[in-house]
Formats: sequence, structure tokens, C-alpha cells
Amino acid sequence: MPKTEEEQKIAAINKVVIDKINALKKEDERLYNILAVDVWALAKTMDEFQPGFWAKFMENREKALKQFLSETVKNKATTDDKRPPFLR
Repeated sequence: MPKTEEEQKIAAINKVVIDKINALKKEDERLYNILAVDVWALAKTMDEFQPGFWAKFMENREKALKQFLSETVKNKATTDDKRPPFLR
């Protein structure tokens, strides 16, 4: 059964949108990988100039994450409880 002209247009538009979404996903992954390499290069360079830099950085990062999580939990406790959980 042949598709109508309108169905063909919709199928073509869907294909274009899916192609654009896939291209954006690939670009996002590429940028993420570039960022990871940049961070690794920075850490390696800093470790050469200041031994123990990376260990101290990760220790500070862990402290900051714990602080962020505790503040987030504290702020959630003060939100409006009348709203559904998925909107809080």
C-alpha cells in the first residue's frame, strides 16, 4: 500500500530530526572526551610541578560534593510539601 504524500513528508521530517539528534549526541560525546583529556593533561602537568596535586584535588572535590549534597538535602526539606515529589 503506497504512502500518501503527507505520510512521506512526515517520514522525511522524522528522519531529519532523528539524524540531527544523533549528530548532537555524537558531538556531545566528542566534547565530553575532549574535556576528559584536558582535565587529565592539566592534572598530570600539575602533578609534575607540585607532587600530590591530584590527590589533594580529589580530596577537596569529595569534600565539596559532600557539602553540596548536604545543602541540597537541607534545601529540599524546606520546600513546599504540597507539591508532588517529582516537582520538588
